[in-house]
Amino acid sequence: MAAEEPPAPAAAPAGTPPTAEAPATASPSAATPAAKKQPDGGFSVEVPQSPPPRNPLPIGYIRELVERPRPASRVDAEPSDAGVSGAKMANDENNAGGQFTGELYSLDVSTVASADKAVEALQKFYDSGHHFIIVDASADTLLKLSDFAKGKDILLFNIRATDVSLRQEDCRANIMHVAPDRFMLADALAQYLVLKKWTNWLMVHGSTPGDLAYADAIKRAAARFGATIVDDREYQDVSGGRRDDVGTIPPGKQASSDAAFAAGGDYQIIIVADEDQLFGPYMPYRGGADARPVAGTTGLTATTWSPGHEKWGATQANNHFEKDFKRLMLPIDYQAYVAARTIGEAVTRNDGADFATIAAFIHGPELQLAPFKGIKQQYRPWDGQFRQPILIATDKVPVSVSPQRGFPHASHADIDVDTLGIDEPESRCKM
Repeated sequence: MAAEEPPAPAAAPAGTPPTAEAPATASPSAATPAAKKQPDGGFSVEVPQSPPPRNPLPIGYIRELVERPRPASRVDAEPSDAGVSGAKMANDENNAGGQFTGELYSLDVSTVASADKAVEALQKFYDSGHHFIIVDASADTLLKLSDFAKGKDILLFNIRATDVSLRQEDCRANIMHVAPDRFMLADALAQYLVLKKWTNWLMVHGSTPGDLAYADAIKRAAARFGATIVDDREYQDVSGGRRDDVGTIPPGKQASSDAAFAAGGDYQIIIVADEDQLFGPYMPYRGGADARPVAGTTGLTATTWSPGHEKWGATQANNHFEKDFKRLMLPIDYQAYVAARTIGEAVTRNDGADFATIAAFIHGPELQLAPFKGIKQQYRPWDGQFRQPILIATDKVPVSVSPQRGFPHASHADIDVDTLGIDEPESRCKM
C-alpha cells in the first residue's frame, strides 16, 4: 500500500508571512531551495529571497546642443534623442539585472547650450546625489566639467569628444573616455588598408579644426603602419552655396587651374577628412578622374557601431534598439550605452560600496564588459580610454574589425586593441 500523503496545510490569509505551517512557494527565478527535515516526517522549504530594492542610483546625462554646420545630406543629421536612447537601453538592462541584486537605476537628462550651463547642470546633479555623469559635449565643455568635479565624488563619461589632447596633456582622472579618439579611428582604418595593400593615399581634407586634426591622425597612422600619402589637398568650403554645389576634388599643387588632379596621381585610395559631412559624401562621384575607393570620414569608415553589425549579439542589440526607439542605433547611442552599462556593472560588482571603491574598480582591470565586440573590454589605466575593437564599415555593412592581426606594439602584447591609438610608452598623460 502506498504511504499516505501528509495533509495539505490550511491556506494562510493574504499578507501572512510564510511559516513552517504555511510554506512559501518558490518563484521560478529563485535559486534551488534547500530541504530541511522535521521530526514529524514533513519538511519545510527555505527560499532565498531577492533583496529589497534600494532607492534607484541616479545616473546623470549632460547633453550640450550646439549649432553645427548643415551636412550635405539631411540623412546625416542626428535625431533629437541621439545618445540618450542608448543610455536608456543600457539602463533597462541594468534594472533587469538589478531586480535580483537590489540595485535599481534612474537616468536624468539635462540639455544645455553652453559650457557654463553645463557646469550649472552638473552642480544640480551633484547636489541631488548624482555621482556618475554621462557627458555628450565638446572637449572644452568637458574640461570645464572636470574642473568643477575635481575633489568631488564625481566620475564623468565622455561619449562625444574625440580630441587626442583629452587623453594626453589634458587628461583627467575623473574622465573616462568611451568615445575613441581620432588616433584610434585613424589607426583602425590604416591597419585595414595596409593589410589590403592599399598603401598609396590621396588626402583631401576640409579646413575646420576637426578636419585638420583628423588629417593629422591619418598622417600619423600612415607613418606608423607603412602607408604613403602621395598628395595632400584642401577642400575650401564656400559658405552660402547650395548643398549640391560641391565640385570636384581640388587639384594638386602642380596641376593647372582647370585640372581635377595633379598629373600622374599614383594613389590607390582617397582618404577624406570631413567630420561635418559637408563635402565628403560627394567625393566618390565628383572626383573628376579615374574611380578610386573613398575612405576616412566618408565611404569606408572606422566607427564604434554599425546598424549592419550582426556578430557577438549585435543583431539582438540592433533589433532591441529599433523596436524600442523606432530608428537605427548610431555610434553615439552605442557609446552612451557602454557608459551606462559601465556604471551598472561596477555597482553590481561592488554591492553597497562607496563611490571611491566603485570609481577605482572602473579604472582597474577587474572591470570586464562585453558590449557586442567579441572580447572583454575595460579602460586603459594610463589615460582612461575605453579599450575596444573598431568596426571598419560602409554605410550599410561592416567589412572588418580592427585591430588587424600582425601589427606589433611596444607594450601589453597580449592586448591587441592597444595597437589602436596611444600605447602606454607613448602616453604623455599624467593623472
